[in-house]
Amino acid sequence: MAGCCHKGTDCVKPTSAKASSWSAAANYVRLQDGAMFWRCATIEEIEAEKSAIEKDVKKRMEKTIETVRDNFNAVRTGRANPSMLDRIEVEYYGTPVNLKSIAQISTPDASSLLIQPYDKSSLKVIEKAIVNSDLGLTPNNDGEVIRLSVPQLTSDRRKELSKVVAKLAEEGKVALRNIRRDALKAYDKLEKEKKLSEDNVKDLSSDLQKVIDEYMKKIDSIYKQKEKELLTV
Repeated sequence: MAGCCHKGTDCVKPTSAKASSWSAAANYVRLQDGAMFWRCATIEEIEAEKSAIEKDVKKRMEKTIETVRDNFNAVRTGRANPSMLDRIEVEYYGTPVNLKSIAQISTPDASSLLIQPYDKSSLKVIEKAIVNSDLGLTPNNDGEVIRLSVPQLTSDRRKELSKVVAKLAEEGKVALRNIRRDALKAYDKLEKEKKLSEDNVKDLSSDLQKVIDEYMKKIDSIYKQKEKELLTV
């Protein structure tokens, strides 16, 4: 079995009369006597694979940042914020839906939330969803709207929640490291398939680390912002 060519050039298509088939989509050519010659992927194919890995990395990292933000928003501070209700799901006509899709949520003042359902018949199920959640807030349903009073956090509670937020931030960083690990495995696979050289992989790994560092800083930034909110009385 012949080896694959290197140095950034494509392999030469076999010209032997024994060659019975050659496909740009395949990695080998089969000869009439059953032997096979392996070919390198084209530069276009290699670039497409590299691009797919990079796009997957960016997509997953953005999703990680979004998840961290959502998790932070679910941790209530001493001030009322509509994002506190982001995770509330309501059983609406037998289907679980996000509260924000069936009601308008506002903050009349710094210590209260006002929920105005588009369909008043949903008041009961909205009230039930809030009671069953881990918000620790008691809804006041007057038949028209639901009001939530957000009590001030004690000093001890603020410190507890600060630890929760720190843990959520670390979980986000772990997710980023896992994404880096998967990308490195993908690059190693391309190297083993002789599609990338060792130097190529080193350069790509270095670029990947820069991207990871950038997203790590994003998590640090939103973590510090959330911690400030928690510790501000």
